[in-house]
Amino acid sequence: MTEVSPGVPAYAQLRGHTPPGSSWGVFPEDPERGMANFAGARQVLEAAASVERGAVFSLDHALDAFDPPMARARKAPQHELLSSHAEARDDVLREFYLQATSQVDGLRHRRASGHGFYNGVGDDEIRPGTEALGVQRWAEKPIVGRGVLIDVEGLLRAEGHPVDHRTGPALDVDVLDRALRAQGEQVRPGDLVLVHTGWARWFLDAEPDVRAEVRDARRATGFRQSLELPAWLWDHRIALFATDTFAVEVLPVVPGSPYADSAPEDAGMMHQELIAKLGVPLGELWNLTDLVADSRRTGRWDALVVVKPLHLVGGVGSPPNATALR
Repeated sequence: MTEVSPGVPAYAQLRGHTPPGSSWGVFPEDPERGMANFAGARQVLEAAASVERGAVFSLDHALDAFDPPMARARKAPQHELLSSHAEARDDVLREFYLQATSQVDGLRHRRASGHGFYNGVGDDEIRPGTEALGVQRWAEKPIVGRGVLIDVEGLLRAEGHPVDHRTGPALDVDVLDRALRAQGEQVRPGDLVLVHTGWARWFLDAEPDVRAEVRDARRATGFRQSLELPAWLWDHRIALFATDTFAVEVLPVVPGSPYADSAPEDAGMMHQELIAKLGVPLGELWNLTDLVADSRRTGRWDALVVVKPLHLVGGVGSPPNATALR
C-alpha cells in the first residue's frame, strides 16, 4: 500500500488549488483511491497489532433495514430464492440499490460543479462497466487501518444537551474535538474516523409516523455545511469518514451554506467538497450501536477496521462490508 509523504499540503493550501479545496494531483500513486491512501502499510500493521480480545463487530445494517429508505429515489431490495431442483437453492436481489442502507460513497457519487469528477475525470468516463473512480478501487485494495470511534451522542448527553433527532440538529466540527478530549483519545494520520450520533438506531426504533415525517421532510441530523469540516478531515489526514447518519451532513442544508453558489444543484450541500474535491471515502448509515456499547463498557475507543466494498467495476457506491476487531 502507498505511504503518503509527510509533505502533503495543508487544507489552507488546497484552497488555492483548482478547484478550490481539492486534493487533485496530490496522490501520485493510486490516485483514484483518494484519501484512502492515508491508510498505508504502517497503519495496517499498527492496527492489527492492537487486536487483543478477538472481539468482532459488524458495522453494517441489514440490506433491507431502511424500508423505505430515507432517499425517496431508492428502494429496499426484494430477496427471492431460486431453485433448479429440490436439492438446491440460489438467490437474487431485485431492485438492489447499493446506497439504500449502510454504505460507502465512491468517488463517482458527486461531481465538482463546473470542474468534473475527482481529479478532473470527465463525464464520458463515468459509465457502467468503465473503471475510472469506481468503487472497486477500494475492493481491490480494501481500506484497512485504525478506526477511532467518536461518541458525539454520549458527549452531548453528558453535557446536558441530548440530541433531538426528530428536529435534525446541525452539528459543529468542534463537537469532534470535545468528544475526543472526553474520551482521552486523539485522531492519528491514516485513521478511519467513525462518528456515533445515535441517529440510525433512533430512526429504526422510531414509530412509523415519525419515520415518515422525517423522511418526507428529508430532515436528518448531521454536520453543518462549513469550511471547517473539510479542513478538519484533511488536516487530520483521515482515510475514511463514516457516521450513523443519513448523509453525514445535516439536511435540509443550513441557511447561508458557504457552498450555495458552488453546489447549487444540491442547495449548497458539502458532498462535492468531501467526495469530488477531497476524495474522502464517505460512510453513511453505519451500524455503530454494538461498537459504542463495547467502548462505553471497556473505555477503549479504537479498533482494527476493515472496509471492503463490493467489487463492482464502475460502481458509484456500495455496502461497506465493514468490520471492527478488538
